[in-house]
Amino acid sequence: MKVLMINGSPRAEGNTYVALREMEKIFKKEGIDTEILHIGNLDIRSCIACGGCAQKGKCVFDDIVNETAAKFEACDGLVVGSPVYYASANATLVAFLTRLFYSTHFDKTMKVGASVVAARRGGLSATFDELNKFFTISGMPIASGQYWNSIHGAAPGEAEQDAEGLQSMRTLARNMAFLIKSIALGKDTYGIPEREPFERTNFIR
Repeated sequence: MKVLMINGSPRAEGNTYVALREMEKIFKKEGIDTEILHIGNLDIRSCIACGGCAQKGKCVFDDIVNETAAKFEACDGLVVGSPVYYASANATLVAFLTRLFYSTHFDKTMKVGASVVAARRGGLSATFDELNKFFTISGMPIASGQYWNSIHGAAPGEAEQDAEGLQSMRTLARNMAFLIKSIALGKDTYGIPEREPFERTNFIR
């Protein structure tokens, strides 16, 4: 079993990384492999709604998004971490996730998702909600912890002092590991839920 972890912070070892690393320790104890991808400092353009991925089977912009697609398909869980900018996720991360989710056409049902956010003070819950929408539109169960998955710190590394935030990350990782293992057992016993043909409703005819 494997969890792919996306670090959306421009700082490779900032407070977002502190949160992801705390989770990684628990995953290793649970026997789950992890990989952390640091994408927050890359030059990633946003989706241009060209529809090219429907023909090519991948995004027309051949960058880290296409490199990540196979890892996303192979993983059992996805953790997305971001700092908070103006009560929102890092725009680079949002561009990355928008193209990654839209251009990959494999079934994401029952892959477990989790988002974690880091900030000095406010905007955490808004950013947390924003990131979770990528999971819910894709049929991915969301792992929860003991609070909204957030950690506090301003200067890089300050999150190490947030005892409650670190505990939240450990709890989240344990819960996520349990969900991943439970879903694997459920698939073996019951399979996955039936998927009906998609019904598309347009509000303007």
